[in-house]
Amino acid sequence: MKTLVSRRTFFHLAGAAGLIASPALIGCAERLAVPALKRDPFSLGVAAGEPSADGFVLWTRLAPDPLSQDPATPGGMTGGPVQVAYEIATDPQMRQIARKGTATAEPGFAWSVHAEIAGLQPGRPYWYRFLLGDAASRVGRVATTPAAGAALDRLKFGFVSCANYELGYFSAYRHLADENPDLVVFLGDYIYEDAKQRRGAIREHSDGATASTLSGYRNRYAQYRLDPDLQRLHAEVPALMTWDDHEVQNDYAGQWSQSFDEPAKFLERRAAAYRAYYEHMPLRPSRALPQGPNLRLHERFRFGDLAEFSVLDGRQYRSKEACYSRPNKGGGHIETADSCADLQDPTRSVLGPQQEAWLYDGFSRATARWNVIAQDQLVAELKERQKDGTIGYWTEDWNGYPPSRKRLLTEIRDRKLANPVVIGGDIHSFWTNDLKVDFDDPKSPIVATEFVCTSITSHGPPHDTFAAWLPDNPHVKFFESRKRGYSLVDLTRNRMTTHYRAVSEVTDPQATVSTLKSFVVESGKPGAQSA
Repeated sequence: MKTLVSRRTFFHLAGAAGLIASPALIGCAERLAVPALKRDPFSLGVAAGEPSADGFVLWTRLAPDPLSQDPATPGGMTGGPVQVAYEIATDPQMRQIARKGTATAEPGFAWSVHAEIAGLQPGRPYWYRFLLGDAASRVGRVATTPAAGAALDRLKFGFVSCANYELGYFSAYRHLADENPDLVVFLGDYIYEDAKQRRGAIREHSDGATASTLSGYRNRYAQYRLDPDLQRLHAEVPALMTWDDHEVQNDYAGQWSQSFDEPAKFLERRAAAYRAYYEHMPLRPSRALPQGPNLRLHERFRFGDLAEFSVLDGRQYRSKEACYSRPNKGGGHIETADSCADLQDPTRSVLGPQQEAWLYDGFSRATARWNVIAQDQLVAELKERQKDGTIGYWTEDWNGYPPSRKRLLTEIRDRKLANPVVIGGDIHSFWTNDLKVDFDDPKSPIVATEFVCTSITSHGPPHDTFAAWLPDNPHVKFFESRKRGYSLVDLTRNRMTTHYRAVSEVTDPQATVSTLKSFVVESGKPGAQSA
């Protein structure tokens, strides 16, 4: 059976190498003029992302003082652009160098590095590191994808969401790295912008303040990137990325904030947040270089003939939330179909018209055996029965945009998309759902399967309350909000097996992990069955 890559023999040995290397070790790299640095410039680690058949993007950020509170010296860096060397090898010991070069760390982007690599062999692993003077980063690992249309029999990937630093340790990231997946998909809330606003805080954000400025967002990302479990996951597993709301502000939608800021004012904050996001993620500058409050995040990624991932942006282009001005704050709240006409407005969209057109055009062109739609939130309808017996809907996820959801599911059905599976996060709980064009019609066919991962650390919604709503939602096959963890998928040509992996306790940095539940989707048969 042909798989994406071979097992990661000897990788941990290479990954354990020291951050500061001897001059002899670095001798093969081009000597560059470097600023005088008394501390490790690679304190935030390394990452690789957006793999293709001939390359990927490599990331690091120079930060000898990563939590510097001086906005003029982000990461403790001063001066002008810095040329950073990189090496890419075919072995974990970095002896067989396949490619080396330099990339520019620009002060305007907090001395982050985004090296777009091309011209490598398809379907094989590579190891890489960055070099600056006598300093070397840890060794990272990444793999190119098989050539377009090439046969691929297996892909193993994880997906994660909602990591609040204050609420626990990131043991889930460590355990996911132990699973040796080929890919990890981050589905949003990679950071939390607020601070000291959550019950049961275990750790504190370094500045103790809500991030709303460029300096604040940069420091928030730096603190998360200092976490050893997150650093290890990024170093060992290539990533695909999308965001949710907490990368900017809770419950924001497009240009509309939760706190009713004037759109022009809020877009200034969004520009700072998007810039900091780009600075800390393995995104391709040829596509994702931020332009003020705009950043092109959505993209497709192909893994041979087995799978195509459509990674969506559910925040930047989103319409104003339903009946936005009614509550005392913006963002999510409960509305009924009778109380809020916005719920049935066909012009409102989660993705925006241009992204919708891009997505549906891709459905028509898709030739992969499995099609994974990676986005940030719960898609399935969720009827929430109120105390007076009426049915309400949460306005902040796809339930606040029913026509937009119906368009998505109709297009999946009408364009006959092969084996569509939607993955999401945000709701801090595990879900397995059948997706239908008409959730109210028992005879409406299942057109796709949805898997939602729980949070890395964030508190789950009230279990008993949500469980009481399930009889009104027969398309929900599984729900669990009392566990934190991640989802792991083993994808073959004939089936997708999704494991819900739960950590024992987020307050314990040495937490263990176990499988809570597993589901199987058979090729050609939408809908999940218990494994």
